[in-house]
Amino acid sequence: MAFLPDESRSLPPPPLLNKGSAWLGFAGWMAALGDNSFNHRPVFRAGIHRQILFATVGWFVGYQLIKRTEYMYAKVDRELFEYIRHHPEDFKAAG
Repeated sequence: MAFLPDESRSLPPPPLLNKGSAWLGFAGWMAALGDNSFNHRPVFRAGIHRQILFATVGWFVGYQLIKRTEYMYAKVDRELFEYIRHHPEDFKAAG
């Protein structure tokens, strides 16, 4: 199974600034800083390109995970509404 099937293309894309992207982008940046620290390099000044790369990769992974999460929620919603449509006797209006 693919990470995101073709039917997920019908969903609107999530915003670029979302919780998953921000957290994993921050985690990627912290990983680069941790790598600098463990290798006894200046933490903030060494490997700026690596810090940007790790933060960008973290941001991208977070964005893809949010897209997958929204697809899974939409799939569950679609199945639930389909069940409700086929079994209206189980979902009578209260009154």
